[in-house]
Amino acid sequence: MNSLIVLTLLFLLGLCVGGQLNRGIYRLAWNPQLIGPWSPADERASARYWYDRIPVVGWWFLRRESSLHGRGYWVRPLLIELLTGAGFAALYWHEVLWAGAFEFAPRLRFVPALSTLQAQYFSHLVLICLMLVATFIDFDEQTIPDAITIPGTTIGLFLAALLPQARLLVTVDAANGTAVDHLHLAAGSLHMGWRPWLDGPAGLMLALGCFSGWWLAIMPWFWTSRRGWQKGLQYLVASARRGMNRVMLTIAAFVCGLVVVCWLAGGQRWESLLSSLVGVAAGGGLIWAVRILGSRALGQEAMGFGDVTLMAMIGAFLGWQTTLIVFFLAPFAALVVSVAQWLLTRRKDIAFGPYLCVAALYLIVRWGSIWEPSARRIFSLGLYVPAIVVVCLLLMWAMLTILRKCRELRGSG
Repeated sequence: MNSLIVLTLLFLLGLCVGGQLNRGIYRLAWNPQLIGPWSPADERASARYWYDRIPVVGWWFLRRESSLHGRGYWVRPLLIELLTGAGFAALYWHEVLWAGAFEFAPRLRFVPALSTLQAQYFSHLVLICLMLVATFIDFDEQTIPDAITIPGTTIGLFLAALLPQARLLVTVDAANGTAVDHLHLAAGSLHMGWRPWLDGPAGLMLALGCFSGWWLAIMPWFWTSRRGWQKGLQYLVASARRGMNRVMLTIAAFVCGLVVVCWLAGGQRWESLLSSLVGVAAGGGLIWAVRILGSRALGQEAMGFGDVTLMAMIGAFLGWQTTLIVFFLAPFAALVVSVAQWLLTRRKDIAFGPYLCVAALYLIVRWGSIWEPSARRIFSLGLYVPAIVVVCLLLMWAMLTILRKCRELRGSG
């Protein structure tokens, strides 16, 4: 009975949060739209009423604005609110009540603490909400706004320090058999455990270096060599100054301060935050490498920069190992997303962001079965894993280059 009450309350909370997610989808887009009860009414629309803001039901009344926004425009936001409510309850049942993410637990006779399950549930819920907004904006505009991924990454780093127990649980090789540990940047096997140097000055430099790389990457750099390298350098400096607004400087000061405080404190908070920062760098760096190599091979933009910041955000919440898994799961998620989009909208153009989000959601729900035994064996290879990724990227570049050459030959013939 108590569980039923909790699930019911979470469902109702999800309905309310779903309304705000709809608000974010329409307001944070590149071209904001005055759609929904929480936005100012279009000047051509009738006045809004209090019952328009009731979750789900309000969209039924807002059908009266179909002449402005399109027939059936209200169906999608109504379903988003319903699915958000159901998702809040379903994820709690799966992660907390059933502990479904730990399929390896019975074999090890390991039962995670309730505080661990609740912390993971909260962290994953925040990430899923951010990904939901990013997904539907990407559906609508083929872009992912920084207004979602930059604050989202900052929130992920903060939660890593605040709730270190929220990190995913993994099985690792130990001296007396198999043990359970939180996922960190060196998780995998006995010889790849947490190294002492990560707690020293070198670890601090690594953390600040990862954050600096992400922060500099999201700055609005502008370079052109048409008027010489001196003018190009001036434009570069000027664009950087414009990008250093109050928000960006506040984020930099906050995260750097958080890094120093956690490093001085040490322990699980430092381990969690450092792992999260490496996840940001690895996730964003992987997609950035694909973007650069793919664009050069195809002679056109292969992937938007929004996908780079999206994967960095996922890495902040889940760690660098998961970004590799998500990247290789994304093509399978593409099948589900593309079919669903075609059935609903008849559109064939597909953004890559939703693939990443669906793959990340699948990883969260099925983490235990993904890590044990397949992923654990792969990541026990240690430094060979980054080397394998580099080889795969080079092979991708070669294959795309060959594909472009074949298209050019066929076009000229």
